[in-house]
Amino acid sequence: MSHTNNTAIKPLKKNTSLLRLKARRKLWLNVHLWLGLTAGAALLLIGLTGSILVFWQEIDAWLNPQLLQVEVPDTKVYLSPVILAETSKSMLPEQAEISWIEFPNHSHESLVLNYSMPSLSVSGEMDEWKLYIDPFSAQIKGTRLWYPADYFSGMDFIPLIFKLHYALLMKTNGMVFVGIIAVILIISVLTGLILWWPLTHKWHQALTIKFKASKERLIFDLHKTAGFYGAIVLLAVLMSGVSMNLPEQFTNVIGVFSPLSSVQQKSAKENTLEAVISWGDAAEIVDKNYPEGRISNLSPPQNEMAGYQVCKKGILSLNRFVSTRCVFVGQYSGEILSVNDQKTGSAGDVFLKWQWPLHSGQAFGWAGRILVFLTGINCVVLYVTGVIRWCQKRRVKRALKKIY
Repeated sequence: MSHTNNTAIKPLKKNTSLLRLKARRKLWLNVHLWLGLTAGAALLLIGLTGSILVFWQEIDAWLNPQLLQVEVPDTKVYLSPVILAETSKSMLPEQAEISWIEFPNHSHESLVLNYSMPSLSVSGEMDEWKLYIDPFSAQIKGTRLWYPADYFSGMDFIPLIFKLHYALLMKTNGMVFVGIIAVILIISVLTGLILWWPLTHKWHQALTIKFKASKERLIFDLHKTAGFYGAIVLLAVLMSGVSMNLPEQFTNVIGVFSPLSSVQQKSAKENTLEAVISWGDAAEIVDKNYPEGRISNLSPPQNEMAGYQVCKKGILSLNRFVSTRCVFVGQYSGEILSVNDQKTGSAGDVFLKWQWPLHSGQAFGWAGRILVFLTGINCVVLYVTGVIRWCQKRRVKRALKKIY
């Protein structure tokens, strides 16, 4: 008799547990629905622009070959980084404030000097410019207004896409807004995974699309499978986006789990030491102490107490794909203040340094870039199928109201 009662109770407990899970599922469905509808429109735009920006350098070079591409001479020998740095500096207007130099990644590319100038259209603000130089002859190929102070006038395609992607073209608090949207979308993705989980353990149904099903079922299958298969990369891209749009808040959170070390850039100025080394000197110092790789970026001191930043790429001892090391050099003494790469610092430091490579896909070379590109396209699929599915349910509810 007791055996019969136990066998009767077990299915009852199982059904009760399933009913509770289904009740919770309704709550998660409402959370997922409203987060998706409110933040999803931004996801569509951020995803599309993100897919474009995966290949922004290639697209920009194709759109502006007269600026970004050079003819390679028979010698195929660049002028030294020292000569290029000093020469390019002398080519700037008197009021220009230098930001950094980008050295070519490939032999057919121009050297790019980034600088800012007082805006002619917005009083008291700065326009951001780029100066393009032939690295073989040190001849100017042209200048280009990158980010105008008035935000719209004269902005080219790629800069416009950048502003759309990380600030939605909002001049004030745009980055903060997009960072908050990214946090909301992370929650939306996680609730979507909860809803995807098959309570009845029908895994084949959860992992596949039934193409011969009704239109409603097909849309549902497309939404859930696109969400599941794209979740890992999408979460990584969204989290890294938060790290760049809300850097202080993100760093504070990481600091709770792992101690973070600040990169030392300060160069103490002694009263008796007034001479300042040139950035060509800084490049030579780094080349001498860290000969591996090639110089990719060079930034001058931003104030009297800061140092030069010299970055080198192609350091295979670091990583096959992410192979950049940045060295800070004191502007008075020429001493090396600190070294910053993917392997230095605490676990938290290393985690923070991997955010940009993960966001851009460069962490895994071409495979990573293609994955991030497809993730941006997948954002469109998720939003469109989500909206269609919501409309389908609304139509069913309206039809039932008319009947009853």
